[in-house]
Amino acid sequence: MRPKVDKDLLPMKAHYFFFNAGTAPVVPFMPTLAKQLGYSNVVVGTMYAILPVIGMLAKPLCGFIADRYQRHRSLFIAAEILTAVAFFAIMFTPAIPQQLPSVTFHCHAGGANFHFCTEDQCTLNEIERDYQDKALACKLNCPAQAFMWDIICKDWNTTGLCPPANDNADIDISATFTNLLVERNETSNEGCVFFSVPHIHAEVNGHNATMYCPKDKPYFSSICSMDCNDTYLDSKIADSPVISTTAAMGLYQFWWFFGMLIISWIGMAAVVSIGDAICFGILGERAHLYGKQRLYGSVGWGIFSILAGVLVDKMSNGVEKDYTIVFWMTAVLIGLDVVASMKLKHTQTHLSPNILKDVGQMFLSIRCLIFFIWCIFIGLGTALIWNFLFVHLETLGGCDATYMKTLQGFVMSIQCFCGELPFFFFSGWILKKIGHVNAMSMVLFGFGVRFILYSMLQDPWYVLPIELLNGVTFGLFYATMASYASIVAPPGTETTMQGLVGAIFEGVGVSVGSLIAGYLFDSIGGGHTFEIFGVAAFVAFIIHVCVQMYLQRHHSSSDTENGTVKYLAPTDAMHMLNDQEFLT
Repeated sequence: MRPKVDKDLLPMKAHYFFFNAGTAPVVPFMPTLAKQLGYSNVVVGTMYAILPVIGMLAKPLCGFIADRYQRHRSLFIAAEILTAVAFFAIMFTPAIPQQLPSVTFHCHAGGANFHFCTEDQCTLNEIERDYQDKALACKLNCPAQAFMWDIICKDWNTTGLCPPANDNADIDISATFTNLLVERNETSNEGCVFFSVPHIHAEVNGHNATMYCPKDKPYFSSICSMDCNDTYLDSKIADSPVISTTAAMGLYQFWWFFGMLIISWIGMAAVVSIGDAICFGILGERAHLYGKQRLYGSVGWGIFSILAGVLVDKMSNGVEKDYTIVFWMTAVLIGLDVVASMKLKHTQTHLSPNILKDVGQMFLSIRCLIFFIWCIFIGLGTALIWNFLFVHLETLGGCDATYMKTLQGFVMSIQCFCGELPFFFFSGWILKKIGHVNAMSMVLFGFGVRFILYSMLQDPWYVLPIELLNGVTFGLFYATMASYASIVAPPGTETTMQGLVGAIFEGVGVSVGSLIAGYLFDSIGGGHTFEIFGVAAFVAFIIHVCVQMYLQRHHSSSDTENGTVKYLAPTDAMHMLNDQEFLT
C-alpha cells in the first residue's frame, strides 16, 4: 500500500528546505566575515544586538499587516526576495583601505636592518615559513631628524643627497632583502622579524648609498612605512588595529555591510513569522505535525552548511577566506524557495476585529508572561552560539586555520541531522508526553550542559559531539515556542502572535545576549564567557522549575495536567482562553 501524501503540505516542506538551505551558507559566517574585515568583538556584538531589535520590530509589524489585509502569501514571497537580494549585495561590500605596514629602521655600529615585532605567533610562523629564503624588493619612507642627515651626508658615501632641502626631510629608501630572520623572546610571547640589508647597500632618494652608521655617532632609528608590493605580507605586518565601534561608525564600508544585514534580517523576520503562521493554518487541527514540516528546514540547513564550509576552504588562498560562493548559493536556493512558495494554498478562516486588543490579553496571563520571559532567556543563550561559537573555535584552532570552515560546516550538519532533525520529528510526541512546561525546563538544562562543555574545550574538533545537544536547545525549543504561541493565539491573530513571540525571542533575548557576549569575549575570553552563561542557564532552570511547581500548587486550573500544559489544537485552546483558564 502506497503511503498517502498530503499535497497541500508539499510546498510548505519545500519552503522550509530551500529557505533554510539558502540562509545556511551565509548566516553562520557573517560574524567571522565581520572579524576578517577587521571589526572588534564589541562591534560584532553591537551589530548582532541591533539586528534582533530590527527583527523584533519587523516580525509583529509584518504579522499585523498580513493578518489585517489578508496578504499572507504576497508579503511572504516579497520578504523572501528581499532576503536574497540583501545577502547577495553583501558580496559587494567595499574593502576597507589598509595603511602601509610600519617597520623600525635601525642603523648603528656598522649594521643596518628593518624589523617589526608582534605577539601573534601565527604571523611569525607564516612569515618564517613563506619568506625565509625569498628575496623582497621594498620601498620605504622614513622620517628623519637633523642629526640623521648629518650621518647620511658624512658616512653614507653618497653624492647628490646633501644638503637636504630641510633638516627634517624624509628618507626614501629602495632595498632588496634576501634574508628574513625571525627571533623570539623566550621570556615573553613577543617575536621580531628582521629584514637585513645585504652589504648595507641601498638606493636612498634615488642615489646609491652605503648605509653605514659609526659607533661613535648617535643611534640611528626611525619608524618607516614599507611597501614590498606583496599583498599577503602587507596584511601580515600591517598596522591593523581591530576597528572599534567609534571608528566603524565613520566608515561607509561598515554602513554598507551593516545596512545589507539589516535589510536581510527584516526579510528573514517576515519570512519566519508569516511562514510558521501559514504552516499552522494549513495544518489546522493537526498542529502536532508542525515539527515534521519544520524538520525539512534542518535537512536543508545541514546539507548546505557543510557544503558551504568545504567550498569556502577549497576556494580560499591563505588564511583569509573567500566567501563569494556562499552568496551565489544563497541567491539560487532562495530563488527556488520563491518558486515553491508560489504553490502555497493558504486561506485564513478567522479575522480578528481588534488584533491588538486580542494579542494584548496575552500579557494578562501569568503563564504567558512566564513563557515570554523563558523566550528571552533562551534568546540570551542562542545569541552566544549563533554569533560567537565559530569565533571561539577559530581562537582554539590557532595558526592552522585551513580546515576551519570545513569543521564549522560539520558543526552545523551535526546540529541539524543529529540534533534538530530527530527532535523536530518527535516533537509532537515529546510535547504530548511531557507537556510544554517540562519541555521548557529541559531546554534550559540543555543550554547549561552545552555551555559548560564549550568552556572546557581545548581542541576545536571535540566540539562535534557537543552539537548533539542542539536537538534540545533549538529543535525542541523552537517546536515548543511555535506550538505554544499557536495554541494561545486568539483566532485571526496567529501571524501576529508568531511575530510577537519571535520578536521577544530575538529582539530582546538575542539582542541583549549578543551585546553581553561581545563585551565578555573581549574582556575575559571565550572559555570564561561560556562558563558564565552555563552557570546562568542552570540557575534559570532551577528558578523555572520552582516557579512552575508554585503555580501548579497555587494556581491549579483545567489548563494544567500533572504540572504541564496540555497539547491542544488552537480551537480547544481558545475555548479555554474564553473561560479565562489561561489567564490565571
